[in-house]
Formats: sequence, C-alpha cells, structure tokens
Amino acid sequence: MGQQQLLLIVLGIILVAVALVVGISLFRENAVDQKRHNLINECINLAAMAQQYFLKPTTYGGGGQSFTNWQIPNELRTTANGSYKIITQTAAEVVVLGTGNEVVTGTDSVKVKITIPSPPNTYLVQPLN
Repeated sequence: MGQQQLLLIVLGIILVAVALVVGISLFRENAVDQKRHNLINECINLAAMAQQYFLKPTTYGGGGQSFTNWQIPNELRTTANGSYKIITQTAAEVVVLGTGNEVVTGTDSVKVKITIPSPPNTYLVQPLN
C-alpha cells in the first residue's frame, strides 16, 4: 500500500510540473503575440500620420504630395511597446520599422515593418518575426 501511494504522489508531481511548463509556455506565446499586435497598431497610427502629411499642402505644414520631410514625432519614437524608425524614405514611399521590447528567443525582438506608398490610400504591414 505504501509503495502505491508513493507512486501516485510521484505521478501527481510529474503531472503538475508538466502543466506548469505548458502554462508558462502558453503565457509567453500570448505575451509575444500581444506585443506584435500592439506594434502593428502603433505602426498603423504612424502610417495614418504619414498619409496625413502627404496629403496636406506645404503651406499648412504638410508634404504637398511628398513624404520627403516627414518625421516620426519624438514622443512616438519610443513607446511602452517598442521603438520606431524610418528605414526608407522617398517622395513616393515611407517604410517604418517597429522593434518591440518583448524578447522572443535569445536577443530576437518582435519586429514589424510597414510600407506607406503613394497615393496614400493603403499600407502594407509585415510582421518580421
């Protein structure tokens, strides 16, 4: 009887340990996925700002059908979700890279690239990892 009870206790401990490992893994995946969605939302917000700049006449502080001098506002370059920088900028297109502060594996972070072409009625979002 004592050996059977000891075996059940060991089996119970193993099951609890496996459940904890699976739970932690699922929580981590959810956190990374949520960070990716937050980065995408902030990139879409930046795309809307760039499109607004493109469409606004130069006399009102806009680009006058050009993305050339558009900059990411200082307060949005680094947020609670990550940091954003312009990687390509021409008169006809802007590409913004968002890097999250949630580490996926090792030193890899969540990254999202958004391309804003002209005419500015659309954008392309690409999760990089």
